Amino acid sequence: MHASAVSSALAGHLAATGYAVRPALYTEAELAALLACIESAPAASPNFRRSQDVFAIRNLLGELPALWPLLDTPALRGLLAELFPAGCHLTKAIYFDKPAGSNWLVAWHQDLMINVASRAEVPGYGPWTTKAGWVAVQPPAAVLENTVTVRLHLDDCDATNGALKVVPGSHRYGVVPAEDIAAQTATAVGCPVPAGGAMLMKPLLLHASHRSTSARPRRVIHLEFSAEELPAWLAWRERRAVASQ
Repeated sequence: MHASAVSSALAGHLAATGYAVRPALYTEAELAALLACIESAPAASPNFRRSQDVFAIRNLLGELPALWPLLDTPALRGLLAELFPAGCHLTKAIYFDKPAGSNWLVAWHQDLMINVASRAEVPGYGPWTTKAGWVAVQPPAAVLENTVTVRLHLDDCDATNGALKVVPGSHRYGVVPAEDIAAQTATAVGCPVPAGGAMLMKPLLLHASHRSTSARPRRVIHLEFSAEELPAWLAWRERRAVASQ
């Protein structure tokens, strides 16, 4: 199948179910370069979190500027052009490493918060949180609906090392109250992703992951892209322009 037809099918599946898997988005050589860049990080910043169960880097591209030229491949640009024909920008980048045997799990949830440069009282935006100098806010659902997360997997990932579980179509439920989430998960499916592949996901999709039970790590670069511009007085904290294909 032609590459554009594959991307169009992915975009259709993403719109219908809230998720899709795009294998082979990056080559083995590109993955090796990405990992070498991440492994060169000094890990001295407060944006680095390291424990027995997780290693994470927040504000990834701010901490490792050399990573973006490695991520910004023709394949990624082509994928984004299919998902956002009118253009988009990157709004968040995080690195997650779930080491072998990690006891870290992620309960069922939706990704409801965005990072902004500073707080401003704008109708429809709230609640707010501030943690370690970072300001986050829940935007109107329309902002989340026009956002796509691209989770680039640096390792083969399945249920044994923390592949996400999702509830297909749950991105159409709107914001689900926490006490109602458990009742919505009966139709959950697993989302294995090969190394170099990406899982695409809408933020309102219900998702979770198990503890790791294998000897394999699960290293992921989490990128969020949006076509939305925030109202006056608000700005995406990590906003980065994305060049057209």
